[in-house]
Amino acid sequence: MPVTVPATGVNSFNYSFSYLCLPDDKNVCIIIDDIIRAMEEIQSARISNSSIPILRYPITQLADGRQAYIGHQLGGVQGWGPNGGVRGQGTGAKGEGVRSARALQLTYYLQARGGLMDRVASQWENAFCAELQHFAALHPKLGLHPSTSSSLRTDFQFSSVLAHRPLLASLGACGVLAMLCCTMRDCVRSKPWLGLLALLSITLSGLTAAGILNLTGTTYNSTYLGIPFVMLGHGLFGSFEMLSSWRRTREDQHVKERVASVFEDVMLRFSGSTMLHLMTLGLAASPLTNMEAVRLFCRTAMLAVTISYIYMLSFYSSCLVFTGYLETGYRHGCFCRRVPKPERLDSKPAWYRCLMYTRYQDEAQTTNPPIGVGNSHSHTPNSNLTHTHTHPHTANNPATHGLGHVANSTLTHPHTHSTAHMDPNPQDSHLLLGCVRRCYGDWITNTYVKPFVVLLYLVYISFGLMGFLQVTQGSDPSALVAMDTATVLYTRAQQRYFSSYSPVIGFYIYESAPYWNASVQRDLLEYAKGFQRISWLEAYLNYLTDNNQSTSQPRENFTHTLRHSFLREPQFAHFADDIIFAERGQGEEPDVAASRIFLVAKTTENKREEMSVLLDTLRRLSLTSRVRFLIFNPSFVYLDRYAAAVSSPLRHSLLAVLFLLGLSSLAVVEPLVSVWLGLTVLSVQFGVLGFMTLWGVELDCMSVLCLISALGHSADCSGPLLCGFASGRGDSRTRWVRVALERHGVPSLQTLICYSAALVPVGAVRSNLTHTLFRCLTLTAGCSALHTLAFLPTLLTFLPPSKTPGNRPEEDGQRQEVECVEMNDSTRVVDQITTV
Repeated sequence: MPVTVPATGVNSFNYSFSYLCLPDDKNVCIIIDDIIRAMEEIQSARISNSSIPILRYPITQLADGRQAYIGHQLGGVQGWGPNGGVRGQGTGAKGEGVRSARALQLTYYLQARGGLMDRVASQWENAFCAELQHFAALHPKLGLHPSTSSSLRTDFQFSSVLAHRPLLASLGACGVLAMLCCTMRDCVRSKPWLGLLALLSITLSGLTAAGILNLTGTTYNSTYLGIPFVMLGHGLFGSFEMLSSWRRTREDQHVKERVASVFEDVMLRFSGSTMLHLMTLGLAASPLTNMEAVRLFCRTAMLAVTISYIYMLSFYSSCLVFTGYLETGYRHGCFCRRVPKPERLDSKPAWYRCLMYTRYQDEAQTTNPPIGVGNSHSHTPNSNLTHTHTHPHTANNPATHGLGHVANSTLTHPHTHSTAHMDPNPQDSHLLLGCVRRCYGDWITNTYVKPFVVLLYLVYISFGLMGFLQVTQGSDPSALVAMDTATVLYTRAQQRYFSSYSPVIGFYIYESAPYWNASVQRDLLEYAKGFQRISWLEAYLNYLTDNNQSTSQPRENFTHTLRHSFLREPQFAHFADDIIFAERGQGEEPDVAASRIFLVAKTTENKREEMSVLLDTLRRLSLTSRVRFLIFNPSFVYLDRYAAAVSSPLRHSLLAVLFLLGLSSLAVVEPLVSVWLGLTVLSVQFGVLGFMTLWGVELDCMSVLCLISALGHSADCSGPLLCGFASGRGDSRTRWVRVALERHGVPSLQTLICYSAALVPVGAVRSNLTHTLFRCLTLTAGCSALHTLAFLPTLLTFLPPSKTPGNRPEEDGQRQEVECVEMNDSTRVVDQITTV
């Protein structure tokens, strides 16, 4: 099967396997699979009508007397039992004859000696896979599953290709729901474009981060599919919080003052949650984490979150200002067209009146007071210049009254009082806000509902603990690739037919040992007892016994016989690669400086758990043995890495909690808020880890990344609610829980709706990696929403912090004396000059 490189041209050359194979000392291709030699011997015996040699399993003896391990080359073996009976598959005893086998595994090794040879070897692998596909088409009864050195990388990156269209569908579904979440019945105060612009801001920040990564030469991998969802959860919650704060500002204020109030109310919390994101991702990207994939993901996510924060401060805030001016000019939230006054709408059709419905401020001021917390001021509409003088007052004190002086000496004393739970115009409020204000807030704080919520939390903790105790390590690389790919099909066949024995374990004695000593020989034989093994020491001791020689000889005799007799026998010559001799001096026999033995363990269905236990046992034994040895197999890399990854997310959680508690002592923040936030983050993390195990998700690279991102997501959802509750003074706990739900629970609910809609298309991608991503992110969103909307509102009604009686400051702080000169037109305040 030649490969032509380059494909065309005068300098083209045909490379065959004999040129690319791994040669031995005689420059002959090394045949790794001894089953080929055994089958050739059987075929030669049949041709010559001689006795057919018995093929034994898992260790057989070749014609030259050499013992060969074929346990990983034959699969689904049926052996001849006693008295000629047939044993079942995988139940054969050691050394029994093979009757039939369901699977055969062959391995070809290529050498890479530079750039050209790497390219040639890569093309040969592609041609090899194409040849097998053609052969499989000619022989449909055979199942052929090739796996090359590039299969895992190709199939791993193929998840990104499969996710292209679902990601676009996620973006579209999230955009539609974001627009609906920002829509109200009032066409002027409705801001559907802000929801779309928030998603556009997140998309632009993602593109900017991707551009920076491309310019810096960073290589993309499929684990980065989780980064857009980290940005989406953080950015959407910040945008919905800003919009919720905007709707709580006074409509008679200038746009600049309203935006300033929004920044004062939201940006401190949003900056704090961004800091928490950066801190948790920074901890995961630090040397504290020993997984390179986690470090790369977290570095990229840190860059993306930082750019998203900058876009939120600049781009989205500018969009908020622009829509604020549209609202001031009474323009339609969707079409940006000026909305006629009610008297002009009366002559229009019903559908037009419904589409253009709004509430003018002069109408609202004469019929209903503005919506807000605390006292509001009613301004007498006047087309002339109006001078208003407001005395200092605390807006939340029900005894405080506003005093208005009109330029024509008409003195009015409007006394209006409204609270957060009273909505004079329910038809103008947001649908979700109305549901939370009038239904959910009263229901979740009901005395008869609280015991059931507490019981639900205990059930949540119980199932989380049950899953936490069953956490398994995801050391199978096929769990990170797309489904129905070469890697997955090959892994399934290998697990089905070749899982009876463990991988070959290298037992390396890396120091000079007294092999001639009888006690050392007993120790080494005891260590290898119970394994299927190819051991030079055991073969050498049997050789000495067969030749009537003592196994306990002086060092010189032991080594001399080993070098000049044993290793020169044809059946034992291959053991020369397993022994390294060190010269002692002229005329002296060299020492055995190092040697190796190959061990294979019999396994059952729980192969990974058994390998982990075996690995730990042999390592503990290496620390106490007087013979210094170590053990290794390439699969141990996965076992070691993921064993360390089990504690990595929990360690990051504890460090995040300590950071929050330390930050609360430096900033002017209620210390109990940090305590509550830390406990909430730990509870969400615990629940996600437990429930994902019950859902069949193992602790692999992708699930670890999701656990790290769950820290910031849970803090985004629960932090504002806790701050809103803790900042309240006076009234009752139940009252402030309802207020906090109205102000911060609604943005959490809006984020949950859009975030869940974005996750649904990802769950349809046929990839193990995206399935893990979907399940973990779904659990993160669900557990965070459950804490924010159910557990915390219930627990805060009877647990600290307490509410002390007294006047509480309003969210805008103590108001000072203000003189305003307002220029009024026939519809709305268009400008005002304020001096303090």
